[in-house]
Amino acid sequence: MDNSFSSILDSANSILILLPTKPFFDQVAAGLSLYLSLRGKKDVSISCPSPMTVEFNRLVAVNKISQELGNKNLVIKFVEYPAENIERVSADIENSEFKLTIIPKPGFSSPKKEQADLSYSGVTADTVILIGGANESHFPAISSEDFAGAKILHIGNRTLATPSKSGILSFARAGSSCSEVVGSLIKESELPLDIDMATNLLMGVEEGSNKFSSSEVNADTFQLVSELMRAGGRREQKPSPSRDNFPPGSIPGEKPEEEKKQAPKDWLEPKIYKGTTVS
Repeated sequence: MDNSFSSILDSANSILILLPTKPFFDQVAAGLSLYLSLRGKKDVSISCPSPMTVEFNRLVAVNKISQELGNKNLVIKFVEYPAENIERVSADIENSEFKLTIIPKPGFSSPKKEQADLSYSGVTADTVILIGGANESHFPAISSEDFAGAKILHIGNRTLATPSKSGILSFARAGSSCSEVVGSLIKESELPLDIDMATNLLMGVEEGSNKFSSSEVNADTFQLVSELMRAGGRREQKPSPSRDNFPPGSIPGEKPEEEKKQAPKDWLEPKIYKGTTVS
């Protein structure tokens, strides 16, 4: 049986990319890049148990990351409405449309529209891809029955510490970052790579490798960076520091502000001295 990364993707019907709890920037960049590459080929979603913070907003498609694991079941919940006020619930089909009617008990009002909360539950994915993480505790969802029968893969630049009989297929390999590993797998599997994916991966590699200072950076890292830039990827441009951000006198060769002030005009005029004594 062929267990290569590309063959597993080819046989998958629905894919869930799962980020670890409190992910690093590099891991989010890697997961989003893989999501974008698969989006046109497969039914794919991306989820993270932790909410996305401001630092991730510079990544393309970060708004596609959901804290919900799947969309198998639609759940309707009424927030701050006592369940005991409901008499019964009626479900009907009218003109090929589903209609759900909430009937309150006599003397009680119906739930308000703004109290209705819609969410999803249940995982339909037959293939789950874990990005980064150190052990299974970083992916608490995989212990759920929703994942029973799903094929679970792990991608990272560190091997995931798991029980010997976990059944998780590892595609971890040495690299400066998760983004470098994902970028290499995208290339090897001949998956699409556009400007947005390349930009995410570039930022991920740079962050994950601590601006290419990591001891794990090698020739393969720079080869991938070169290919990402050829694909249109853009490195993040940091604004140049302004002289105004430095305290007075902290820049070598620059005079303090008080020394820069123009001297009084009469200081520059010729001086005439007159004696006051008579010989």
